[in-house]
Amino acid sequence: MLGIERRQRIVDKIKQDKKVYVSELSRLFKVTEETIRRDLEKLENENLLRRSYGGAILNEQQTSEDISFMKRSTINSESKEAIAQKAQELINDGDTIMVDSSTTCLTLLHHLKERRNITIITNSIRLAYDFSASPFRIISTGGTLRANSMALTGTATCNALQRYYADVVLISCKGLDSKRGVMESNEEESAVKQVMLAQAKKSLLLVDQSKFDKTAFVQTCSLADIDTIVTNTAPEKHWQKALTQAQVELIC
Repeated sequence: MLGIERRQRIVDKIKQDKKVYVSELSRLFKVTEETIRRDLEKLENENLLRRSYGGAILNEQQTSEDISFMKRSTINSESKEAIAQKAQELINDGDTIMVDSSTTCLTLLHHLKERRNITIITNSIRLAYDFSASPFRIISTGGTLRANSMALTGTATCNALQRYYADVVLISCKGLDSKRGVMESNEEESAVKQVMLAQAKKSLLLVDQSKFDKTAFVQTCSLADIDTIVTNTAPEKHWQKALTQAQVELIC
């Protein structure tokens, strides 16, 4: 089979399955894994897929695309639940927590209802609504509403956050690049996350496997600004090396 034919079949498969694995493709086409990696690299250069650890995923999104909250809440739900199960052990009774508008962080909060004396400071109107009857003490920042993400942003939001100090900040992101760091699809929410990171003693980044090796519109912070990354699957070795160099704890 010619390389161009093999790559077309890879494209067909990834459009159908949304994700492919190097080992599986190697067996399917009876070529080495290194050959498959070169194929995936060529297809990524053509913007047809995004390489991920162990394989690749369909390139359905642009770096600046803002996915609605409702759509995000249906994506990778099993991965978010796995992340929440691991991250809940990092939250203690009495903690004050700053939380962004991500669906992954929202999933984690459902696991913390038994914690006592938890204070949540958030720019997420969905979070404030969903947990209005919970035992949490909730402080909403105010600000300008971005309806697509149900997030409050802008100067008023950042000024409100700067009044408080937190034990932990919980954030997610649009993309995670080993050199560029934590990335977001829009400047407004990226700015809010930067303030949250500055106001907290400890930072937890909650990301599923689809966020690794993915760039987005704007950099939020470097890897070294994050204390702990919680994910659902162990990343490739180059990630483990990058996180060790940046002194980031990895929980997977």
